[in-house]
Amino acid sequence: MNLIKIKRIAAILSIIGISVISFAFMNPVKITVKGSDTMVILAQKWAEVFMKKNPNISIQVTGGGSGVGVSALINGSTDICNSSRKMSQTEIDKLKARYNTLGIEIPCAKDGITVYLHPTNKVKELTIKQLSDIYSGRITNWKSVGGVDAEIKLYGRENSSGTYVFFKDNVVKADYAANCQTLPGTAAVVNAVKKDINGIGYGGAAYSTGIEICKVKKDAKSIAYAATAETIKSNQYPITRYLYMYVRNRPSGAIKTYIDWILSSEGQALVTQVGYFPVR
Repeated sequence: MNLIKIKRIAAILSIIGISVISFAFMNPVKITVKGSDTMVILAQKWAEVFMKKNPNISIQVTGGGSGVGVSALINGSTDICNSSRKMSQTEIDKLKARYNTLGIEIPCAKDGITVYLHPTNKVKELTIKQLSDIYSGRITNWKSVGGVDAEIKLYGRENSSGTYVFFKDNVVKADYAANCQTLPGTAAVVNAVKKDINGIGYGGAAYSTGIEICKVKKDAKSIAYAATAETIKSNQYPITRYLYMYVRNRPSGAIKTYIDWILSSEGQALVTQVGYFPVR
């Protein structure tokens, strides 16, 4: 092979190499994340910071509720499901039936479900039992819990929400009252309570800016606590939960890189910045 042919081959290989690199950057690896509305602002922040550091990986984040995210994981339309509750056994069974896997559960942050009140409300603390009685309809007047003589207006999440399920299972422990107005996101709950002097709502701690936060007591004899980094870490706040990511199989490739970064000190620092609480 003469020198001219060698140079031509080298030139061709060089062009191919440049084309492959260019193609890789023009077509970044795409990771889809779907689920919990509670986690949307956190997931968007993670994605924003990560993509700046890894321009070859694209993260697409959407909400819809934990139930929507789990369904998307089962039907294969998302890579990562964000959920503010654990997957149910029924959901795990569906995942196993389709993919022969139980899925991988990854706790990625902690949250204290916060009770929102209008700033003018005289009530400053409630027990778990009182919250249960209020949201199940057994208590209907603020006077019954130390407030003014006025009807309690209930606001909550829709039934596809992991927060709806967690609050029902761990606080209400009964069916929600029929007059509880369900709203499509925590921000909507906060806004409704801001406008209603007799309103009460619940949702993630990260949405508690600009509204009155009700302290919560485990029972009548306990100390009332607000959801803070200290009370969450020490498990003193009574309505503490983990926030999860779910994937179908053990993470690999770009998904593993992304999840490892979320669980790193840098990713966990963003948890605090957004208003939730780190797991590490």
